[in-house]
Amino acid sequence: MVSIVLASHGDLAEGLKMTGSMVFGDQPNVATVSLMPSMGPDDFRQKVEEAVASFDDPEDVLFLVDLWGGTPFNQISGLFDAHPNWAILTGVNLPMLVEVYTARFDASKSAHDIAKHVISEARAGVRVKPESLEPEEAKPAAVAAPAVHQGAIPEGTVLGDGHIKFVLVRVDTRLLHGQVATTWTKMTNPDRIIVVSDAVSHDDLRKSMIMEAAPPGVKAHVVPVQKMIEVAKDPRFGATKAMLLFETPQDLLRAVEGGVDIKEVNLGSMAHSVGKVVVTNAIAMDNDDVETLEKLAAKGITFDIRKVPADSAESFDAMIKKAKSELAAQ
Repeated sequence: MVSIVLASHGDLAEGLKMTGSMVFGDQPNVATVSLMPSMGPDDFRQKVEEAVASFDDPEDVLFLVDLWGGTPFNQISGLFDAHPNWAILTGVNLPMLVEVYTARFDASKSAHDIAKHVISEARAGVRVKPESLEPEEAKPAAVAAPAVHQGAIPEGTVLGDGHIKFVLVRVDTRLLHGQVATTWTKMTNPDRIIVVSDAVSHDDLRKSMIMEAAPPGVKAHVVPVQKMIEVAKDPRFGATKAMLLFETPQDLLRAVEGGVDIKEVNLGSMAHSVGKVVVTNAIAMDNDDVETLEKLAAKGITFDIRKVPADSAESFDAMIKKAKSELAAQ
């Protein structure tokens, strides 16, 4: 796996690393080197050398640096010629870091491979709202993608094998947010994100916020549970790769009982409220949640319990046992 050095003036590098961990989970072989006012160039260079020496592979390193021509860049460049497999990217931002984390899951990719791939993604991460402020030459090309509502396609038409593909099914109280829009989307590559919720489908403000939060190239839709049941049975969606987001396990159970063919569910977040007990750092449950999840498990559905791909999965049985114990003690 490619090693990463985040280098900057001041605390920018450390802040990016912390924020990246919130979005993507803690990452191995990532170091920060910060140029502070009390440091000279030689002090900074020594910190860089110490960071590189701490890596499992000090010869395949990608440096994400704040400014081209600044002291951090210049000092790293002074070491660069002796290490032909190193690569440096300047103008580091959060989209760049997330894309680097995603790309290095492929152990066959070198620092050069990742740098070449990531540079366009980092530039695309600079966007403006209102969109009318975008310079004409900077506006991203529209990405053609089939809409969930495909009324133009005659009923009975079969696309692909006639069965919608679920690249990820997730229960998350927050629905479409940073961890989902970046990390999970990049890991699963859907062409649709479908939020399945009766409540949200009748809330115009929440619907609008969700649709705007979709990452570039992926359309987001909000549908009630019954509509999702209909879509899952419609052969016109056979060429669709969808990420399904449920706000509650109860909505998920209704969808499964209605015939939506779901095999595995990622439990990402279930928010705490009155009457619920906290069973992991992201999941709280009441008796109804426990019963609902057990009904889903009884139908053969397996659970992947983690917020982001980098997290270690929690045990479903241990989580349910803890919830029952703490609810009984209330």
